[in-house]
Amino acid sequence: MKPYEQWKQMTETERQQPEHDAFWNAYFEKETEAYRAILTENTGKLVGTHAELSDRFNMSVAEFAGFLDGINTSLKKEINLEKLGVDSALKLDIDFEKLYFNMHKAKANWLYTLKEWEPILSEEKRKDIAKEYRASNIF
Repeated sequence: MKPYEQWKQMTETERQQPEHDAFWNAYFEKETEAYRAILTENTGKLVGTHAELSDRFNMSVAEFAGFLDGINTSLKKEINLEKLGVDSALKLDIDFEKLYFNMHKAKANWLYTLKEWEPILSEEKRKDIAKEYRASNIF
């Protein structure tokens, strides 16, 4: 089974509320640490196989497929998640402004408030993107 299929299966598994919360809290902790590392590095580039990048960010290959699902619309060139195998070569080019916007869209305040954003986007730019996000939600 491909990593993205594994991820979908993991997220669709029926769980009791405490197990559901524990699953997502554990994932969000790993996701947050991955973004801290990416923002600290500040290159916007990730290169390696799916398995290598999974290891780098201390995630299972399925969890990393979930991470890719979340960041995919913030890449300069989106990837086909369905086709990814553990040995697939990845060259990801992250659009940081789009990522910041999409974090607002996902209501992921634990991500768009990370201090690691400060050297990447000025406070003014972050405010402008947040304003742009809010304006995009006005009917």
